[in-house]
Amino acid sequence: MAFNSDGSGAPAHVPVLAEVAVGFLECSPGKVVLDATIGAGGHAELILSRLGENGRLIGVDWDERALEIARKRLGSRPNLSLVRDNFRNLAVVLARMGVAGIDALLLDLGLSSIQIEEADRGFSFKSEGPLDMRMDNRLKNTAADIVNTYSEQQITRILREFGEEPNARRIAKELVAERTRAPIRTTTQLAEIVRRRIPRKTWRPGIDPATRTFQALRIEVNSELDNLKLALNDGINLLKPRGRVCVISFHSLEDRIVKQMFAQAARGCVCPQDVPQCVCGKKPSLRILTRKPIGPSDEEVAGNPRARSARLRAAEKLGVETSE
Repeated sequence: MAFNSDGSGAPAHVPVLAEVAVGFLECSPGKVVLDATIGAGGHAELILSRLGENGRLIGVDWDERALEIARKRLGSRPNLSLVRDNFRNLAVVLARMGVAGIDALLLDLGLSSIQIEEADRGFSFKSEGPLDMRMDNRLKNTAADIVNTYSEQQITRILREFGEEPNARRIAKELVAERTRAPIRTTTQLAEIVRRRIPRKTWRPGIDPATRTFQALRIEVNSELDNLKLALNDGINLLKPRGRVCVISFHSLEDRIVKQMFAQAARGCVCPQDVPQCVCGKKPSLRILTRKPIGPSDEEVAGNPRARSARLRAAEKLGVETSE
C-alpha cells in the first residue's frame, strides 16, 4: 500500500478521472471554482495549477480527517479556502463567504482511500473495525445503530432501496435474529452474516457479497442521496452563465440522480403534453456536455482499480441570451 509523502501514514489518494473532470470545468486563470467534495485534495491540486494567482478555489468537505490531509497536500495559499461542512449546505457556505456565483462546480461522490483504508472508520468489510460509516463524526447514528435497532422492515427497505440488494429481506431477517444473541458491532461480523445469507451461486466474481449491504448502510447513515439532490440543485443555481458542473459518481443510484437532474434543467418547459402552448414559462438552464457518462480508461483502472465504477457527467450553465 502506498503512503503519502507528508509522513502522515495515510494511504495515498489517487483522484479519479482528474484530467477529464478539470478539462470539462475549464479552470482557467481568474475563475472561481467550488470543489464541494475536496477530500484529500487530488482534484483540487490540479485545479489550482490551472487557476493562477487571480483564480480562487473553495474546497468543502465534512470529513475532518480528509480536510487535514488536504491542508497538508495543498499548503497555505491566498486563493484557497477550506471549509468543513456538508455539501448540501453549499449555498449557505458561499453566502457566508460573500460569494454570489461560481464559474465551476465539482462533485466527486466516491469514498476516498483514506476512508476505506482506515479501519476505525468502519467503511470497509476487508478489515476489522467498529461498525460506524459516518463521514462526519458529528452525526448521531452509526451503521451499528441501524443494524441493531431498526426493524426488519426498515432494514429490508434500506438494503433494497440504497443497495439494490435482491436478498434484502433474507439479510434483514438474519440481522434481526443475530442481534438477539449479541449486538452486531464490527465490520467483519456484519460482512460474515451477510455472506451467509446470499446463495454462493449468485456471488459475482471479484465482488464481495457484502458490498451492496455496506453501500446501503453508508448511504442511510450519511443521507447521501438527499444531500446530492440539494447540492446539485443549489450548485446549478449558483453557476454563472457558461459556468460548468462536473459530477463523478460510483454507483447507479447516484448516476441516475445526476442524469435526471441534468435532463430536467436542460429540458425547459414542463407543461403537460396535451397543453397546446407553453404556459409554465420555464426555460432550459443547462446544456448537457456528456451525452453518455464517461468512464475511466483501461490504463487508469489498471493503475487504480477503485476507479473502475466511476462515471462522469458534465453540463454548462446557459446564459440569458442562450437559454431559448
